[in-house]
Amino acid sequence: MTTSDTSVESRDSEVVQRDRVVIRFAGDSGDGMQLTGDRFTSETANFGNDLSTLPNFPAEIRAPAGTLPGVSSFQLHFANYDILTPGDRPDVLVAMNPAALKANIRDLPPGGVLIVNTDEFTKRNLTKVGYEANPLEDESLEQYAVHEVAMATLTRGALEETGLSKKDAERAKNMFALGLLSWMYHRPSESTERFLRDKFAKKPDIAEANILAFRAGHAYGETTEAFAVTYEVAPAKLNPGTYRQITGNIALSYGLIAAGRTTNLPVFLGSYPITPASDILHELSRHKAFGVTTFQAEDEISGVGAALGAAFGGALGVTTTSGPGVALKAETVGLAVALELPLLVIDVQRGGPSTGLPTKTEQADLLQALHGRNGEAPLPVIAPSTPGDCFIAAVEAATIAVRYRTPVMLLSDGALANGSEPWRIPDVDTLPDVDPGFATEPNAPDGSGEFWPYLRDPETLARPWAIPGTPGLEHRVGGLEKADGHGAISYDPDNHDRMVRLRQAKIDGIEVPDLTVDDPDNGPDSAGADLLVIGWGSTYGPINAAARRVRKLGHCVATAHLRNLNPMPANLGEVLRSYRTVLCPEMNLGQLALLLRAQHLVDIKSYTKVAGLPFGAEELQDVFLDYLTGTHPEAATEITGAQA
Repeated sequence: MTTSDTSVESRDSEVVQRDRVVIRFAGDSGDGMQLTGDRFTSETANFGNDLSTLPNFPAEIRAPAGTLPGVSSFQLHFANYDILTPGDRPDVLVAMNPAALKANIRDLPPGGVLIVNTDEFTKRNLTKVGYEANPLEDESLEQYAVHEVAMATLTRGALEETGLSKKDAERAKNMFALGLLSWMYHRPSESTERFLRDKFAKKPDIAEANILAFRAGHAYGETTEAFAVTYEVAPAKLNPGTYRQITGNIALSYGLIAAGRTTNLPVFLGSYPITPASDILHELSRHKAFGVTTFQAEDEISGVGAALGAAFGGALGVTTTSGPGVALKAETVGLAVALELPLLVIDVQRGGPSTGLPTKTEQADLLQALHGRNGEAPLPVIAPSTPGDCFIAAVEAATIAVRYRTPVMLLSDGALANGSEPWRIPDVDTLPDVDPGFATEPNAPDGSGEFWPYLRDPETLARPWAIPGTPGLEHRVGGLEKADGHGAISYDPDNHDRMVRLRQAKIDGIEVPDLTVDDPDNGPDSAGADLLVIGWGSTYGPINAAARRVRKLGHCVATAHLRNLNPMPANLGEVLRSYRTVLCPEMNLGQLALLLRAQHLVDIKSYTKVAGLPFGAEELQDVFLDYLTGTHPEAATEITGAQA
């Protein structure tokens, strides 16, 4: 582990104080690793630590049991201070079978704690993943602190009097592991027992079995001599407020509900289930009391079509999807651009192309979001940076959509969607009130008493929004080009040119905040950093965690993060030209860097990754240092806009 230890003696074992710990639970997709990790996370949140998580799901729905493709893991980083990432490497790895060990052991640093469920290390299971010998017996794991625990056997013993079958009893072994880890790190247990009783309220015997297994794991830690040390991580000093643990998808869901309230509009979600966006549909379906209607469509096209129809009818239309779904929705989103109606398109990005990597993260849909429609079809694009930030991003997207009468694309990704963190519940009075400003009277400038659906607001260039059925405001919509102002179908070339430019000018005129730069060395006695690292989306955490590390080593580095990707901040070019070197890490092949180079003629350096996993802070630290010390191949020939 990378942190210093201070020790005190307790009655039963030595208690080691740590400032941070990374734990990874890994097992077969049927071993309940996601539930185990989620419960440990909830316990940690209740205790008051800052935390960040990284669930990692199998890419195959039903991969063969005990195989490498079927490994599921959940990583949790918790600390007594503000943290930014789920951690690069685990300090503790819990491996429920040989496949989990083989898939994850390379990430465990020397000296790390390895807890292994020995019951699964049979010859058959070892052979299945390519082990010629049992790694628990051949000294290949001698660099780790290995704890061999027969979890299945101990769980069966604890549940022997419940009358459950051997198979059913063994299913609770993940709760045994949770109990053991909860004891090791002094986590509160009441919330887990309460959760299990609620989850299995209709099957009290199953609830009791899981609680007994949880208690057995806790008791095993207390009584065995194998664990001579336990660990404590003190609560973090967070800003005052009421907190809850939240994932990006849940935060987005709550943001959409809040947006319905701030705009005083009913929320209509038209969606087709797709990983990793489906949880938004699931969550919103529970909140009919807040004026939310959810429609599970038969496909992506009908989902967005229904949402656009709801927008035409006066609702806040929303559709959720991932990259393949955005491709299918493209024509209807283009129609929304032409109709100039509020529509939220939420893209929870995953690895592509095509079906790609449904359970893995990527941020390669940026160019598709900006340009993935036929014709000139501009729309605003917003990208949240953390799971909790998804709430505010949803509210901001809705505000722009309603105020400017435009579809808005919100780009989340798998890391944000499934990752979690403590989230301070905002004061609802701080959220913006947005008047939809529905048209109620005829508006023809010639005094004819007609309604002109494309007569624009001089400030925002937004057209009036008239609910169908409003007397005197009858008008037609459709994909054919409309005449400026009165909205009749028009094939006039000059009118088309004008309408295309007006739609673009409307998006260009959206007010977005200036880009802020975190450059702590740019003070009165310093010229500031030579290196600016700019990112977007979920790269926020790794970039800033790496910058912290580099600064502790005595180097100067500045960071900036783009939230508004269209339109971009007005001061962006000035910021980019202020630094000798600008580096842009992305989980794609350099899409933002391409845009920045084209728009601002600055030689943006790219560092890219498309492995289905987020950047590591240590990984980016090494890249930053290569540029700062001149050891990177491109560092010696830097020619940016600042030097040109």
